[in-house]
Amino acid sequence: MSQTLRVAILGAGTVGTEVIRLLHEQGADLTERTGAELKIVGIAVRDADAPRDPIIDPALITDDPASLVGRADLVVELMGGIDPARELVLDAINAGASVVTANKALLAAHGPQLYEAAAARGVDIYYEAAAAGAVPVVRGVRESLAGDRINRIIGIVNGTTNYILDEMTHGGIGFEEALAQAQQLGFAEADPTADVDGHDAAAKIAILSSMAFHTRINIDDVPVEGIRAISAADVATAAESGHVIKLLAIAERRVDDQGREGIALRVYPALLSTDHPLATVRGAFNGVLIEAQAAGELMFYGQGAGGAPTASAVLGDVVSAARNRVSGGRGPQETSYAQLPVLDPGLVATQYQLRLLVADQPGVLAKVAGTFGEHGVSIQTVRQSQLPPTEGPAEIVLITHRAPEAALAATTEALAGLSSVQGLLAVTRVEDH
Repeated sequence: MSQTLRVAILGAGTVGTEVIRLLHEQGADLTERTGAELKIVGIAVRDADAPRDPIIDPALITDDPASLVGRADLVVELMGGIDPARELVLDAINAGASVVTANKALLAAHGPQLYEAAAARGVDIYYEAAAAGAVPVVRGVRESLAGDRINRIIGIVNGTTNYILDEMTHGGIGFEEALAQAQQLGFAEADPTADVDGHDAAAKIAILSSMAFHTRINIDDVPVEGIRAISAADVATAAESGHVIKLLAIAERRVDDQGREGIALRVYPALLSTDHPLATVRGAFNGVLIEAQAAGELMFYGQGAGGAPTASAVLGDVVSAARNRVSGGRGPQETSYAQLPVLDPGLVATQYQLRLLVADQPGVLAKVAGTFGEHGVSIQTVRQSQLPPTEGPAEIVLITHRAPEAALAATTEALAGLSSVQGLLAVTRVEDH
């Protein structure tokens, strides 16, 4: 006969409700897969009187999560936010429960504290759904690539921003209209700050890079730039040069100017050539490209958000944690032995595309090119944007060769000071390699 494992659910929103539904609908199969009956003993919510899906038994509802976590074998944390989630997860661990969480903000800010507590107590903490929804990239990095050396991660890990940029690219609409559309469809929250300003993606790349490079990375280590400034004109200009704009989360091994190996991190909108694997990631989907020494390039792709897809990832973790409880085993633990330094963002080499409004007169291009040369930056391509003919300024678009971020930033600052440059319309990075 199988044993019974008590499961506590913290949070019964969209994802929590789907997790509860799957536990009910697939209960018999889950028992066979884990060797234990997974019995929900309580569901913690903020408002016990709020209307809920009929799948949720009202008798299991409580607004006192602290009393719930101490009487469970498995705690599934789907509340979001840092407090009180951190205290509740720690209480669960200290009470001997294994934890499954989808809380990327919590892990990116306090992951090491939670991992250490779980190791000390001999329990598991799983978090597949915290990085890319249903896309199994956490398991891929922690387990499938555990014997390899990962050199680079570049990904689209926020479905909201990808949907917005995709609509701007293929629907020909502006940022505000695309955002409103995303909110109407439920892809974006009423307050979309975490998504459109890049903080959600920064938390996810902090989690992934901590595992990939065996080094503790905090969300504060990740330089972030969101997509609010991306205009319809930027998208159109990108298309003219054979590119699309995507919000990218990037982590890679680099060697600094002193020969030290470290980790370069960033989240920002960037141009990708239309033949790049990530350029085809459409709508609210996620895609993560991993470059490993032995395995080469690996692409992880799928739905990055939504109740059912995220619940699928959560249930996968529940099954793993339950199997370990039954067998007496342990899941993968944190490894932070490498302790690689996080490199100065100014030393990271990248490319820029610049849209400049310049005086339409002889010698202007020479002055612009001279400014690039003074800062050690070379120009790859120059073209005049296809604007209606006027007697006013001309718009030119330049793409640089790769150069240190600091040198490119100094170049753009100097260009803005030229009398012949009447406007720096946009500066967008290029990630074609």
